[in-house]
Amino acid sequence: MSNSADSPGASSTPARTRRPRPVRILTGAVFALAGLLFFTSFDTAKGTNIRTDTSLLKLSDLVQERSHKNKELDDSNAALRDDVETLAERDNGSTRAQDDLLAGLEKNAGTRPLKGRAITVTLNDAPPNATAKLPGYPEPQPDYLVIHQQDLQAVVNALWQGGAQGIKVMDQRLISTSAVRCVGNTLILQGRVYSPPYKITAVGDPDRLKRALADSPAIQNYMVYVNVYGLGWKVTEDGTVTLPGYSGAVDLHYAQPAE
Repeated sequence: MSNSADSPGASSTPARTRRPRPVRILTGAVFALAGLLFFTSFDTAKGTNIRTDTSLLKLSDLVQERSHKNKELDDSNAALRDDVETLAERDNGSTRAQDDLLAGLEKNAGTRPLKGRAITVTLNDAPPNATAKLPGYPEPQPDYLVIHQQDLQAVVNALWQGGAQGIKVMDQRLISTSAVRCVGNTLILQGRVYSPPYKITAVGDPDRLKRALADSPAIQNYMVYVNVYGLGWKVTEDGTVTLPGYSGAVDLHYAQPAE
């Protein structure tokens, strides 16, 4: 019932003004914001790669920073302990027998320097391009070419078994609560981080210590990887050395007396 003027095809019908859709407005805003971000990034970078800016701390940087801080705290703790012991010796009025007993306990606990004949075991990763050097063995996986936690533990356990009077891993003395742990191919020992090569020094009878290393089944297995894939293994006699005393905290925070 409508006339021709109202029909869609009629030439006399005025053009309808289209109203902008909300989706189109949002799309334009996104492109404008993206352009602003690109410009800001370019202006900030000034031609440099901002993704590799040295001001951005990496996780490894934080770990190394904490490791250095822990070493400083250990050194400070050792100095304070020496001061306390000096004051105690001057003022406590203890007998000679009590002083000797205390010195013996400290020696057994590893908090006193230890001097004696020693050997050092050095473990190192294999070359990154290592291949199987003996027939019948598969080509190495990446896991075959790095030092693992069990390798370090095997050496430490064998040295204790061989009668070691004291052991130092890298520059730290081990005590009864020390734990040798690895994360990836890095060693974490008492709050500090180390990379290979790893050096383990033990004071004791050198011949007995070396026999204990040779008799250890875990080390015998490790030696297969040494001979086939080139993992590092070196045992040296050091003559007379002095191991440092343990300087970290000795308080147990989580242990409870056995009932």
